[in-house]
Amino acid sequence: MCGIFGMFDLAPGDDLAALRRQALALSQRQRHRGPDWSGVFIDAGAILVHERLAIVDPASGAQPLRSRDGALALAVNGEIYNHGELRLGRSYDFTSGSDCEVINALYRQGSDPAAWIARLNGIFAFALWDGAAQRYLLARDPFGVCPLYWGHDTAGRLCVASEMKALAGVCADVAVFPPGHVYDSATGQLRRYYERPWRAYAATQGRAPGDLRIALEQAVQRQLMTDVPYGVLLSGGLDSSLVAACAARFARERVEDGGQSEAWWPRLHSFAIGLEGSPDLAAAQLAAEALGTVHHGFVYTFWEGLDVLPEVIRHIESYDVTTVRASTPMFLLARRIKAMGVKMVLSGEGSDELFGGYLYFHKAPSAEAFHEETVRKLDALHRYDCLRANKAMMAWGVEARVPFLDLAFVETAMDFDARHKMAGQGRIEKAVLREAFAGVLPDAILWRQKEQFSDGVGYGWIDGLKAHAAQAVSDREFAAAAARWPYNTPATKEAYLYRTLFEKFFPGEACAATVPGGKSIACSSPAALAWDPSFAGHPDPSGRAVQGIHAQALTPLATV
Repeated sequence: MCGIFGMFDLAPGDDLAALRRQALALSQRQRHRGPDWSGVFIDAGAILVHERLAIVDPASGAQPLRSRDGALALAVNGEIYNHGELRLGRSYDFTSGSDCEVINALYRQGSDPAAWIARLNGIFAFALWDGAAQRYLLARDPFGVCPLYWGHDTAGRLCVASEMKALAGVCADVAVFPPGHVYDSATGQLRRYYERPWRAYAATQGRAPGDLRIALEQAVQRQLMTDVPYGVLLSGGLDSSLVAACAARFARERVEDGGQSEAWWPRLHSFAIGLEGSPDLAAAQLAAEALGTVHHGFVYTFWEGLDVLPEVIRHIESYDVTTVRASTPMFLLARRIKAMGVKMVLSGEGSDELFGGYLYFHKAPSAEAFHEETVRKLDALHRYDCLRANKAMMAWGVEARVPFLDLAFVETAMDFDARHKMAGQGRIEKAVLREAFAGVLPDAILWRQKEQFSDGVGYGWIDGLKAHAAQAVSDREFAAAAARWPYNTPATKEAYLYRTLFEKFFPGEACAATVPGGKSIACSSPAALAWDPSFAGHPDPSGRAVQGIHAQALTPLATV
């Protein structure tokens, strides 16, 4: 992954030299995303800046990627996993081995952009400039794994960037570019290109559990596309352990086959983090021993986490409580991973949204309600787990890939009738996924109860944050929260603390509006609070807030 910045709709009288300097300065705010190289393109109608993290084709894949005739300039943050098959039969004259250059080739075929963008299986946000047509395209992957923001400066020029910090103070109307959409300057329209039948419960079909196993193995294999050292995040939970198990299998196969990537990183390394004695550290060690990975379990202290809290909020660009809680240990882990020379890791995000893995799903009143909530959760991923995994890791120049959100795997997972996904009445959450991988992991891992990352790093982490906020925010300050922030008013002192830190870096209503709001229990959408009367009492995003489900549930008073 990388960082991109673009400026479009330049006027004939604009000072291009001055705008070039400004674009470079703004892009520098997100250079942590691409510490390997910076590239600049400038034309009478557009400026593109690219901050590169070299993962595929590090020798010749520098961006912006130009067509052989010089008319096209492309800046991409992401990876296109099916670029090989999309290249086949193309008459386009490729200039590099970059997986992203296939975007230029597809554009040149002249068809509807929405049609060919929908063929990309990958994680991406891109800006493409066609100098000959004076036309540009902006697009983002279906689930928003790669971040993208846009807005207008005071002169009306459209600016886009991978992170909001590059636009804050420049674009008063900064906003999130929606996932699964493309904007075409030729029509002036923002269009959805990713629309699937499975969004409607009635369209889902029956699938065999074995289909899940095959599809996930194939997704992991696709996403091991890399020319640099890689690893896996391994919390010891079901999702990260399954990804690690698949990766370990293919890493071993490449050793036997003499694959090129093994010369870079001959053994699979796994990484975990937690407070001393955390549930995740113990489970991760057990999983790593079973899988044969070279495991690194890092311990952090509560105060180390608290010390970096302002920097974490600056990087993740969010004040959402559960996002901040989980991003902080991930931010610390990313720094450790980068210090070991690893530039890409596989992670388990997306599974809970696809299979209803959060503990509140135990209370779903029907299969249809269950399915509708998974769709809501997938739609919101770009503001929660995808945002966290991307920005917390990219703060240190480490790319996180998410095989559960591979488009082919999503099609398989969402085609399951939700009746087979439902938990409750003695059936554990994500049972259909666990059954599909029977025998792959130790039973203690395969059947481990869902533990949200911010809980699994150690229960003292969230408890400590609440206690700290109670001391840092006075009753008088908290009582005036609604007057200070009418939009998304903090509901707890912990939320008040995060909002205060966020505002220092991202002032203004537009920036605040990029962060989701509403009550939640165990990461639920606000809509799911109606599933159980107890949810409305003292909602908290911790999984321990679900009474009668989590093995170490909080008392209602402790969730306040």
